[in-house]
Amino acid sequence: MPDTDINTLRRILKDNRVIAVVGLSANWYRPSFFAAKYMMEHGYRIIPVNPQYAEVLGQKCFPNLRAIQEPVGIVDCFQKTERILPLAEDAIAIGAKVLWQQIGVKNEEAARLAEAAGLATVMDRCVKIEHGRLFGGLNWVGVNTRVISAKRPQWSLT
Repeated sequence: MPDTDINTLRRILKDNRVIAVVGLSANWYRPSFFAAKYMMEHGYRIIPVNPQYAEVLGQKCFPNLRAIQEPVGIVDCFQKTERILPLAEDAIAIGAKVLWQQIGVKNEEAARLAEAAGLATVMDRCVKIEHGRLFGGLNWVGVNTRVISAKRPQWSLT
């Protein structure tokens, strides 16, 4: 099954700079939007895949993976587990290098199919979180408070 040790994740994120985000929402409060925006701001090309939109984050949106006419490194799936197998088939068909299933998504049959076709696979992980963890982006949007202390803050109740 997927080999998601630190070195593998680092290599995947370093070597694959084009990410097709399946299920990317145009709503700023959705996790897919937040993750895609973060990756764009860190130098990745984002290709939105969602038949509901013409454009997301200023990028042309495609109705499905097979409609994309450029090379794709990572297929990042913000979809329910039961919808991943056809996406794995499409990722193989377009020559993607990685099938990435987001947090909470674990379709092992799709992962086996993708791996048999030569794709790297990642399950139950977030592209944004892994990038931040491995490349120092956790300070983006205020995660790094620059306060290091083992003491609990004392809050005044008055």
